[in-house]
Amino acid sequence: MPTTFIVTGGNTGLGFHCASELSLDLNKVGILACRDVVAAESVAEKMRQAGGRAEVLSLDLAKQATIHAFVRMFRAREFPPLAGLVCNAGIQTVSAPTHTAEGYETTFGVNHLGHYLLARLMLPDLAPGARITFVASNVHDPKQKTGMPPPRYADASALAHDFESGAEAGKRRYTTSKLCNIYTAYELARRLVASSDQRLQSIRVNAFDPGMMPGTGLAQTYSSIVRFLWSYVLPVLILLRSNVNSPAKSGKRLAQLASGSAGNATGKYYSDGHEAQSSELSFNRENACELWNSSADMTHLQHELFIESDM
Repeated sequence: MPTTFIVTGGNTGLGFHCASELSLDLNKVGILACRDVVAAESVAEKMRQAGGRAEVLSLDLAKQATIHAFVRMFRAREFPPLAGLVCNAGIQTVSAPTHTAEGYETTFGVNHLGHYLLARLMLPDLAPGARITFVASNVHDPKQKTGMPPPRYADASALAHDFESGAEAGKRRYTTSKLCNIYTAYELARRLVASSDQRLQSIRVNAFDPGMMPGTGLAQTYSSIVRFLWSYVLPVLILLRSNVNSPAKSGKRLAQLASGSAGNATGKYYSDGHEAQSSELSFNRENACELWNSSADMTHLQHELFIESDM
């Protein structure tokens, strides 16, 4: 029976390779959920020419109204049952901070809050046994010595209104947003398991670390020298260091986790191709619950895990 998988940011980098891997299975329809639908349609056509099944729907995670519109469009198209949602799209910026349509800092708004809203709104559409996968990063863990500043979590409101200038502040906002992705994966998994609804209980939720992937567009706001190193020099590390991967390799791993071929676990963190231990801070239940409730307030949802109706 055909099934559907949604990949946010599925037109480039990790998302592209994940969506390509999924769409090549003729029983799977890969939906590229992207802000630039023209570019995404060009990519989807290439996937179709390669024998895949790919569709495009407009999604801008920095505008909550378009997330609601995306959900309505998805339902109107009557795709096969939704078997997976891959929350992949993300930004990292070291230039002047910006804000979402709702006035929240954009790194937090896109990497975390937009995906939080999307995942909750899509819960009614997920088939029994479906999977939600949040793309995180090992930069959330200071012990990994990635060269990035450690995350700083006080509360969600502080993150949503953090407009401190400077490259270091921008990097910190990114590492903290990746910590938020893991908090959300763990908290959502706990709430689904505790639900009285058998379908919700069956949904698997995990976090995925793709590792360092030199050559992707993540460094686009960095200086020209850093962009050159990222694109042409650092890819050599793929041959020399663990958990430094090509987008194709990590995209395949992400597709395997999202489709269930990597196992049936829930509430776990995967790194370098296997289940791994996330940072000590990522298991802070108080932070995770505060983030959940504050995010619900910022997206006008209930704190409790009810099936949300689209507005």
